Amino acid sequence: MKTQKNTSEQDLKNQVVILTTEIAQLKEQINWFQRQLFGKRSERVVPTTNQEQLTFEGFENLQDSLEEQPKIIPAHERRKPNRDGQDTIAFPKDLPVETTILDIPEDQKVSPETGEPLAKIGEEVTHKLAHKPGSYYIKKIVRPKYALPNGGVLTAELPDSIIPRCRADESFLANVLTMKFADHLPLYRVSEILDRQSISISRKLLSQWVVRCGNALKPLRDEMLKQILESGNIFADETPVKFLDEDGSQLGYLWTICGGKAADPSYRVYNFRENRRHDNILEILKDYHGVLHSDKYGAYEKLAERKSVTWCPCFAHIRRKFFEAESGDLPFRDWVLDEIKKLFEIEEAAWLLSPEERLIMRQEKERPIIDELTKRIKDKLINGNVLPKSKFKEALGYYCGLIPYLKNYLKHSFARLDNNVAERAIRPIAIGRKNWLFFGSANGGEAGATILSLVQTCRGLGINPSEYLEDILRRLMMHSSQKLYELLPDQWQAARKPKLVESQA
Repeated sequence: MKTQKNTSEQDLKNQVVILTTEIAQLKEQINWFQRQLFGKRSERVVPTTNQEQLTFEGFENLQDSLEEQPKIIPAHERRKPNRDGQDTIAFPKDLPVETTILDIPEDQKVSPETGEPLAKIGEEVTHKLAHKPGSYYIKKIVRPKYALPNGGVLTAELPDSIIPRCRADESFLANVLTMKFADHLPLYRVSEILDRQSISISRKLLSQWVVRCGNALKPLRDEMLKQILESGNIFADETPVKFLDEDGSQLGYLWTICGGKAADPSYRVYNFRENRRHDNILEILKDYHGVLHSDKYGAYEKLAERKSVTWCPCFAHIRRKFFEAESGDLPFRDWVLDEIKKLFEIEEAAWLLSPEERLIMRQEKERPIIDELTKRIKDKLINGNVLPKSKFKEALGYYCGLIPYLKNYLKHSFARLDNNVAERAIRPIAIGRKNWLFFGSANGGEAGATILSLVQTCRGLGINPSEYLEDILRRLMMHSSQKLYELLPDQWQAARKPKLVESQA
């Protein structure tokens, strides 16, 4: 009986441990969901190890100081106006001006006392920035016809068009592409905007134009991807997008590849795929040699196994894992977050130096921090008595799985501590899909990815996408296929600068 009783007590203790662990995990999940719905997305952490907050030391002095100060209620304070010039507006000096004269009635231009006419002594002038609906016009092309002696007719050829026999000019097509892929307007809204100006174009026809423009611009997107892969320094990420096929709505993916050795590379290339299989990115980067920045998705880990690829995992993702670990050893978690914060602060200063000095600073200041992180995190994972399915255990395991690659960025001056270049390139897609919701087909997804590549690269370079697209759509059909790089956004921008300087002079 005694043995049976001891066994029963042991079973109860084991059950208590299991249930306690499960409760802790469920509470952690609930806290995470509540923060996603109602909390701030900022990964700012208030350390829990601050001893001044945990003790009552100095409480008397603090109480006296609070009594001496008047109580301030934020809601009762009037917001001071911004006087540093940031609340002003600016517009071009050559902006057209329409003058409206508001004069007093003629019977009031006479003095009521003497009956003499009032003398005009000046004017009060007020300037207001105004708006008119966007103007559209019909481009009429007249081509005289000449009779030949043999009975034939001679007339000038129409310029090559990006869409043969299309009734829309390249300027109009560029405007539609910009509204959809820069301003994130779905085509039904574009159709409604045009309808308010008595221009009736169906959404179906607009969609056909967009797809045909995307297909025509694909060689430019491919040339930009070629330039990125040749840079030897790329940033990769992927995000889901919906598309329609015969079976209804399907989940596809846009793979983002950014590249270059600048602090913030400008080229952004998007590739549409109908799934998230590893083969997609492996195919895109099949001939790549150089540095790869990414998160820990399995496809990138496969690429890291290649000798030709130097994988630099993203410390921002590591930080996020520890930020979300709200149970477990909180002082240790706060220490990890603080050490990662130091890495980012040092990196910010390092990018102000020359490439050689940057490498030296990394070796002297960042390498010891990573070594200490690795040592203590491995020890915590092995000997820390961590709950097996907790987010804290997940964060520790996530870090330890990346240990062989964490210091790769220290070897290359152009490499980054994070993958934020690709993360920023993904953000417009997240905004866009909330508006246009899905691509109309897989072919539409591929065309959309092409146009997004050019439009978002333009935005990164400070180029007006509509102006760029209009010029490129006119020139692409006549441009040499061997010199497509001349039409890429940065090359296009560089070629226009001398002309702008000449025109201003």
